[in-house]
Amino acid sequence: MAGRHKHLATVGVASAAVLVACSLIGCNKEEPQSVPTVAPSEKVAPSPVGTSQTVLDKTFPLKATATYAFEIPSHAAMPHLHGMFESFTGQVKGASDDSANIDFLIMNQDQEADFANNRPSDALFMVEESHNQSVNFDLPSSMDHPVKYYLVFRNPEGKKSAKLVEATFRVDF
Repeated sequence: MAGRHKHLATVGVASAAVLVACSLIGCNKEEPQSVPTVAPSEKVAPSPVGTSQTVLDKTFPLKATATYAFEIPSHAAMPHLHGMFESFTGQVKGASDDSANIDFLIMNQDQEADFANNRPSDALFMVEESHNQSVNFDLPSSMDHPVKYYLVFRNPEGKKSAKLVEATFRVDF
């Protein structure tokens, strides 16, 4: 019987040692801690406010359509696109009258995808049949992710009457 008490005492001491060790090294299973969720509008990131970027500054031939993509960085609260275009028949600074009229559109990514795939599409902004146009347009805020937009120039006469377009556009944040 004395051997049995010695054995139980040894088991008891060993069990206590295991419990102490587990509490020290974390053997107990704890529930995972929940990570607090943060609304996208509450995330802190560098703001592009007070900056600007050139979107387009070139002269290009326009047969059917020409599309130029640009991106608004995240956290742009009030992006504003401004600029102008002038179209010509023949050469730059040549005839710029109704015979040089083109269409100009500003599209978001979904609208441009529909347009490029010949599906009916809308535009955020549209000027039809103009050969000289000044544009001032407020784009939607970009929140916590960058947003891509497109400047689309369209020749309503198609390839039968190519035109030249001189365009300069900037976006301010």
